[in-house]
Amino acid sequence: MITDPAFAELCTASNFSFLRGASHPEELAMTASALGLAGFSVCDRNSLAGVVRAHMAAKETGGRFIPGCRLSFLDGTPDLLVWPQNRAAYGRLTRLLTTGNRRAAKGECHLVLEDMSRLDGGMPMALLLPPGLPDTDRVAVPLQRLSQDFGAHLRLGCALPRGALDRRRLQLALSLSETCGVPLLATNDALYHAPDRRPLQDVVTAIRLHEKQETEGRKLEANAERHLKSAEEMAHLFGGAPAALRESLKILEEVTFSLDDLAYEYPEEPCGESATPQEELVRLTQEGKRRRYPDGAPEKVESAIAHELALVAELDYAPYFLTVYDIVRFARTRGILCQGRGSAANSAVCFCLGITEVDPERADLLFERFISPERREPPDIDVDFEHERREEVIQYIYEKYGRERAGL
Repeated sequence: MITDPAFAELCTASNFSFLRGASHPEELAMTASALGLAGFSVCDRNSLAGVVRAHMAAKETGGRFIPGCRLSFLDGTPDLLVWPQNRAAYGRLTRLLTTGNRRAAKGECHLVLEDMSRLDGGMPMALLLPPGLPDTDRVAVPLQRLSQDFGAHLRLGCALPRGALDRRRLQLALSLSETCGVPLLATNDALYHAPDRRPLQDVVTAIRLHEKQETEGRKLEANAERHLKSAEEMAHLFGGAPAALRESLKILEEVTFSLDDLAYEYPEEPCGESATPQEELVRLTQEGKRRRYPDGAPEKVESAIAHELALVAELDYAPYFLTVYDIVRFARTRGILCQGRGSAANSAVCFCLGITEVDPERADLLFERFISPERREPPDIDVDFEHERREEVIQYIYEKYGRERAGL
């Protein structure tokens, strides 16, 4: 019984691979869906810039998308494509890119193979993709090196651009795969979504190389084959290695991470005398309430405080309140003039903490102008500090949190 082939194109570059890719992430998503691919991934060069648009477009088309990145190295190592299989691996990948960006001028990312071994914890799924005909000596060394770090998470990639050397290219790739014990994965290493986008890809290549198209010669792609292809067409190209197509489906199954798994996580804040930030916020609010209302808080204020603290607990905003409270506390203990303003003035909790000065007993506050569960947006507490001593506050923040975790 002959079954229809299935395939996921996991090596595509969008226009966020500056002057390399020639299609928008949305175009890649729509074409992958139209071709009936099992899934696709956008792997831009040393960047995750295109994955958000691809993710959103895939949600509209109903296709399967996994985010990825193409790591390009300065030491001559072939490109390494990686797909974080879970939230922790995604975090390690972003830290790696941050390291490369900090080493280089703006718009560049400098990485070497040695950086991969410095990643703490488990490795993401990875694919070593040699350009052109695989040079056995040049590829085998980094492939064996990476297999020690990545283990079963590593694959060797092979693309067949319908050239005269395709058969030789596939034979060399199969030989390397067997010698190094690394599974072979089929890809078209797509630079655009459809063949008619090839002229634009030639143009951006010429711009990147600072040359005229008519003088670039072999620096341009030989044909218009670097586009998304159907599973049937890929099965025809890799007729001698059907397992290479199935390997793409294995990665699709093993990578469970989605950008939907990401959510903003406020940094940890010391809880003082309490077990949790929320308990500390409640304690400080009650202390402040007693200072503000030594004869007892009116029912109106008590009701407002209870309502606000319940909503802060629901949305997990207590650490942010503690941060602002600590900065204001520091300023007040040093005699630095400061005043909270804006929508935070609608908060009875901010009044009790000493951040604002609008008395909820004498004003009709609209707390939802400050925090609303429908918006699901973190609060914004604006605090003004006297100009002449503002630098003292800035230096306190740098000293407490570290310069790598604070910025203007």
